[in-house]
Amino acid sequence: MAFQNSTHSPDGHPSPQPTTDDPKRILILLDVQVNMLAPPPAGVPAASTVGPNIAAILAHARAATPPPRIVHIRNCGDIGEPDEPGAPGWQLVHPPLPGEFVVDKRKNNAFTGTDLGTIIPPTAEIVMVGMQSDFCIRATCSAALARGNEVLLVRGAHATYDRVEILNHGTITPASVVEQEIEGELEEAGVVLLEMKDLPGLFTDS
Repeated sequence: MAFQNSTHSPDGHPSPQPTTDDPKRILILLDVQVNMLAPPPAGVPAASTVGPNIAAILAHARAATPPPRIVHIRNCGDIGEPDEPGAPGWQLVHPPLPGEFVVDKRKNNAFTGTDLGTIIPPTAEIVMVGMQSDFCIRATCSAALARGNEVLLVRGAHATYDRVEILNHGTITPASVVEQEIEGELEEAGVVLLEMKDLPGLFTDS
């Protein structure tokens, strides 16, 4: 579900009122929720760096004139999970401002079963940040590419957990290695990789 205008989200709070944004540019904050950016091991290992980087990107987007269309995507976990709707971990780290969208999802691909496809024009440029690199980031970037969107992924602004290799005697692949693997896979598919140093020109025509 997508929330804007005077509708209410599942936590009972009114969603923000719309303002003028630039629908040709989109900033997606994917699963930037309290449980994901909690101190490890509950949160992702890179929480202490990824969290501030995402905050900086969001602040830069909000300061742009006009701002990009900002979409907060919130995962809704099952009963008992840290991101179960209404649980502390389900809450967004960055409360939406007026004009920003909130989309609740239950699948890795944020376009599945939601109104995200109506919020994002198929010709828009999407800047993607959030979690988890090897699940929702990968699936949502891939779906956006298939729609025809240009997708930009910022290194240092997406993250995941260490991966347990079940078929390799339970060895652990560090989260940083998994993140790099996904960057390579998505770049091969057509995603543009950016660095945090590219932030000044990210939401401008210059």
